[in-house]
Amino acid sequence: MILVTGGAGYIGSHCVMALLEKGNEVLVYDNLSTGHQETINTLQKYGKLTFVQGDLLNEQYLNSIFKKYNIESVVHFAAFSQVAESVKNPKKYYVNNVVGTLNLLNAMIQHNVQKIVFSSTAATYGEPQYTPIDENHPQNPINPYGQTKLIIEKIMDDYDKAYGLKSVRLRYFNVAGADSQNRIGELHQPETHLIPNILKSTFSGGKTFEMYGNDYNTKDGTCIRDYINVEDLVDAHLLALEYLNNGGKTDYFNLGTNDGNTVKEVFNVCEKVTGKNIAVKQMPRREGDPASLIADNNKAKLELNWSPKKTLEYSIKTAYAWERKLSE
Repeated sequence: MILVTGGAGYIGSHCVMALLEKGNEVLVYDNLSTGHQETINTLQKYGKLTFVQGDLLNEQYLNSIFKKYNIESVVHFAAFSQVAESVKNPKKYYVNNVVGTLNLLNAMIQHNVQKIVFSSTAATYGEPQYTPIDENHPQNPINPYGQTKLIIEKIMDDYDKAYGLKSVRLRYFNVAGADSQNRIGELHQPETHLIPNILKSTFSGGKTFEMYGNDYNTKDGTCIRDYINVEDLVDAHLLALEYLNNGGKTDYFNLGTNDGNTVKEVFNVCEKVTGKNIAVKQMPRREGDPASLIADNNKAKLELNWSPKKTLEYSIKTAYAWERKLSE
């Protein structure tokens, strides 16, 4: 049985779907603070899924789950992940992300579960000193969210040395898209991601899309980001589990496309996919937005045998199909 923390959330639910479709037995542990019961209800139609509503901060309850179920490995998504909120309320992030993960790792050690795939982030790198960013790039997070993920990576190194707990840390760039069959998708309240926010502004009662910053040193003045399809991203998690099951050592990998798109380019593809002219308002830069973030993904290609396959346009098409379904 594979334990997936945060399996009712956006990326976690897509990972659960992929695991179920490959015939795995999955236990989702989620406190539903940002995940959704209706997502779990959908996932339960596709395989052997056990859902436990619980919080990683509840050590006693977490341990009882490890006692009750035969957990062989863990995929850990559960975290708060809004950068701006982490700056306003760092305590919430350090307690939930770091203490929650410590409780999880301690329960794993206690019950002899030795393999974990961890949802990390490109935010651990901070301001890019060069792009594309490879795994050797210095890690200097510029916000508490990125700090919490980096702290966890360091804890995982120490837990490997001391207790033999093997981890793969996957550092995501910008995730986009929804399930190809339109069964699950992105359901954030509030929504902070670029693509769903552009798409949401095309529906009745939609708001004008706000574009932040047009004076960056890029081809059209807007920020460049590396957008990776959520199903491609999930494939890397399954390959990381396979890697650990085959005796792989603790390691970390960037997950991105080795390519970037400006905000204006993304906006134009959204207009093309929706066939609509989208109202836009130009805003000043947001604090802490680097001009360009692009992943060097060669390490994941070589060592996990992973490569992204889906285009930005494909991601936007699936995201739009999902937004249409939500608005019905």
